[in-house]
Amino acid sequence: MNLILILLLALIAANLTWFSEKFLFFMALKTKKPLKIRLLEIIFMYLIIGALAMGFEFKTAGQLHPQSWEFYVITFCLFIVFSLPGFLYTFLFKSILLKHKI
Repeated sequence: MNLILILLLALIAANLTWFSEKFLFFMALKTKKPLKIRLLEIIFMYLIIGALAMGFEFKTAGQLHPQSWEFYVITFCLFIVFSLPGFLYTFLFKSILLKHKI
């Protein structure tokens, strides 16, 4: 149950940055949010979800299992893949919808 919850939270958190034009969801920017700010927010959300997952692991198993750097690279790449729907919506579908005025 915890694994499914963490995966759903990761899927939601990965896409949040693409649907908001505010920095970290509460600070309004004067211009449209640039891609590098969005990538920083994705890294921030990855760290938050990772900390939450570590908390669930500690609560469930009573200890944290040691991981090497490969684990974190793979989970970050998975987090980037999870953010694909939001990226496609922001950069592809919005422009198509605006172009055809649907």
